[in-house]
Amino acid sequence: MGRRNVEELRVWVEECLTHYLPKEETLSKSVREAMEYSLMAGGKRLRPVLLLAAYEMAGGSALVEAEPFACALEYIHTYSLIHDDLPAMDDDDLRRGKPTSHKMFGEACAILAGDALLNRAYEIMLETMPGFNNIRASQKIAAASVIAGAAGYDGMIGGQIADIEGEAKDNADLKTLKFIHRHKTAALIRAAVIAGAELGNASIPMKRDLEIFGQQLGLAFQICDDILDVTGDEEILGKPVGSDEKNNKLTYPALVGLEESKEMYREIHEKALEAIKPYGRKADVLREIAEDMYNRVR
Repeated sequence: MGRRNVEELRVWVEECLTHYLPKEETLSKSVREAMEYSLMAGGKRLRPVLLLAAYEMAGGSALVEAEPFACALEYIHTYSLIHDDLPAMDDDDLRRGKPTSHKMFGEACAILAGDALLNRAYEIMLETMPGFNNIRASQKIAAASVIAGAAGYDGMIGGQIADIEGEAKDNADLKTLKFIHRHKTAALIRAAVIAGAELGNASIPMKRDLEIFGQQLGLAFQICDDILDVTGDEEILGKPVGSDEKNNKLTYPALVGLEESKEMYREIHEKALEAIKPYGRKADVLREIAEDMYNRVR
C-alpha cells in the first residue's frame, strides 16, 4: 500500500488508541474510565498523524511498528489537556465540546488520570523496544527520547510554568511569549515529526528539514490557536472563546495585535512549507496538514 492521506492516518490512530489502555477492571477502574473519556473525546489527532506521516515520508512501511509511538504522543497530549483544564491552571469547563475531566470525575481523579496517561505513554514505547524487526531498537530509543524530552522540563512543563507566571507580569515581552510557545506547544509537535523521521530512518538532511518543518508548524499552531481564541466560533472549536483574555494569558494578539499576529502566522507557515519543498509528493501529507491549519485563520 502507498502512503496514506491525512484522513486515513487519523482513522488508523482513532482505531488503535484504546488498545493500549489498561485492561484490568480493578478498584482503580474509575481512573481508567477518566483516561478513556478524555482520550476518546475527539480531536484532530494532529501529533500522532504527524509522526506517522513523517515515518512514511522517510521510507517507513510497517505502520504497525510506529503505531505505539503515535499513540503514546496522543496519550501525552491528552494528559496535558486534562491538567491544563484544572481549576489551578486554566479552569475550563469544556474541552472538545464536552465537560472537562475534572467536571466529570472530580479533580483528584482527573489529576490521576492525567498522570496515568503520561506514564502509560512511556510504558507503550518501552514495551515495543524488542518488538518487530523493521525498525531497529536504536531508532526506537531515539524516537522515545525525543518525545520524552518534549514532554518534560525543557518542553511542555517549562512552557507551562512560563505561561502561568506570564499571567502575573505586566511587562512580558515577545521573547517571553516565543519561549512559552516554543516549549508549551511547539515542542511536542516538533517531536512528533522528528520521532517519525527517526523511526523511518530518514537521511540526515531530511531529518534536518523535518525538524525545521516541525518547529515552524508548532509555532504556527499556537499562533493559530491564539487568533481563534479571539475570532473563532465556540461551537466549532468545542471550547470557550475569549478565555485567554479572561485569564490574562500572554498571547500574540494581546501583545502585537490581531493583524500583526496574522502576518507573523503567514511568515511562519511559509517557512514550514519551504522546509519540505525539496521532497515533492513525498511531503504531501505534511503539506496538507500545514495548509489545513493555515486555512482556519485566513
